[in-house]
Amino acid sequence: MFDPKRRDTLRRLAGTAGIAALGAGPWIVRAATHFAHDPFSLGVASGYPTPSGVVLWTRLAPEPLARDGGMSNASVSVSWEVARDEQFRQVARRGVAHAESRWAHSVHVEVEGLEPGREYWYRFRAGDARSPAGRTHTAPRAGDSIQRLRLAIASCQQYEHGYFVAYRRMLEDQPDVIVHVGDYIYELSWGDNLVRSHGSGECRSLADYRARYALYRSDADLAAAHAACPWLVTWDDHEVDNDYGGLISENNDDPQTFAARRAAAYRAYYEHMPLPMSMAPTDSGMRLYTTSTFGDLVSVDVLDERQYRSAPPCRWRNGALNKRVRAEECPELDSTAATMLGTTQEEWLGARLAKSRARWNLLAQGVVMTYVTEARRPARYFWTDSWNGYPAARARLMQQLRTAGASNPVVLSGDIHSFVAADLYLDPADPATPCVGSELVTSSLTSQPPDEGLLRKYREFNPNVRLATGKARGYLRLDVSPGALQADLVAMDTVRERDSGTSVLASFAIEAGEPGLKP
Repeated sequence: MFDPKRRDTLRRLAGTAGIAALGAGPWIVRAATHFAHDPFSLGVASGYPTPSGVVLWTRLAPEPLARDGGMSNASVSVSWEVARDEQFRQVARRGVAHAESRWAHSVHVEVEGLEPGREYWYRFRAGDARSPAGRTHTAPRAGDSIQRLRLAIASCQQYEHGYFVAYRRMLEDQPDVIVHVGDYIYELSWGDNLVRSHGSGECRSLADYRARYALYRSDADLAAAHAACPWLVTWDDHEVDNDYGGLISENNDDPQTFAARRAAAYRAYYEHMPLPMSMAPTDSGMRLYTTSTFGDLVSVDVLDERQYRSAPPCRWRNGALNKRVRAEECPELDSTAATMLGTTQEEWLGARLAKSRARWNLLAQGVVMTYVTEARRPARYFWTDSWNGYPAARARLMQQLRTAGASNPVVLSGDIHSFVAADLYLDPADPATPCVGSELVTSSLTSQPPDEGLLRKYREFNPNVRLATGKARGYLRLDVSPGALQADLVAMDTVRERDSGTSVLASFAIEAGEPGLKP
């Protein structure tokens, strides 16, 4: 999508796992504030590009792991500038934002008035400190013909389970956009043979979540990936609480108490992501679902499959926690009133798909959507934290994909720390019905996998599943052209060391106008 100069830039970023601050230039504000430590310790980021603009992010945190990031309650003026060149000789836009304590001194700048489909550089300054420089780009105009878009899909990065070296390798692939489909942080510790430590217990308060994000964002490889290109993001469960749904916690906590915890988690998420200000959380929640379009080639619908869920089916029976159910023992599993996305988001998605004129329509969301029974058919034995726990909602979505007319839908998911490639059918359980799209599930960046025997059941009992394995950590690399989508399942050699090579575990193609995966 971009010129060779841009590719050379990304190679440099990947090689250094960080971006050095550039030389001095003209700045609107030179506040008298002096920082004893670098206030830009968490780096910079961009996201949600449009043809005329992009969201820029940073957070002032001279002591990132301290309470309030080492900042006082005072707001701080932060100047920013966007340039057409890496040396900042051709400044396109500049302005001043205010970092306020109520948002953990984070800054979300929505830059407008930029040119479509081109590269830009940006940076911030607060007092006598200047940030690293970041690189971003705007989207092509809607309807403009583009021939290629490369996306990297990431999920599930448990800090204690390994190093984020996958992001360094991802930058070597030179993605145009990184899409994160959930579990950006983990609110709790778990697993075996941990590589590093959270240094604190399970997150429950706003201060807890803020400190956890600061810890993760301090990773040099993750910081470099944020600074190298724009991101699109959605959450799954661990940004709040393992396997929660709506206002129902994993352990069935008091709803009022859990609502306060969820609100704190959502606030911290907003404070640490390059999200537009329209997504700032309110008392009623936080609207995260949206669409980003790249010319006539790709439309990405970013979905929220956690906030609006119905209560998990048969979660508690006889005083015991159950996350797997047999359909014959759980009548509520097939409730037509059950929802994964909520009525408003369902209707929004249906209308959005009906209006789409993009060649490829990608749905980025958290959990496995494809039909998976974990017992030999015709038995229906399901893990209910995925779409398999909400079959009526999934059936409605399959009908939307069939009737809306949006071309070449592909679902992008994460959650289960495994690579899965599968086809989606009008009747999700019956591959004899029309194929309406495909699903590609990325493995975890670092998080430890489920038992491989479970994935063997995915393959053995479900003919719609083409591949399922948790043997490798990694990410998805997608190359999209008008005629085809190429998906490479990129596996890390190891995440237990600070450096690692990669290999392509498997590749699949989808040809435009011909639903279904091809090896």
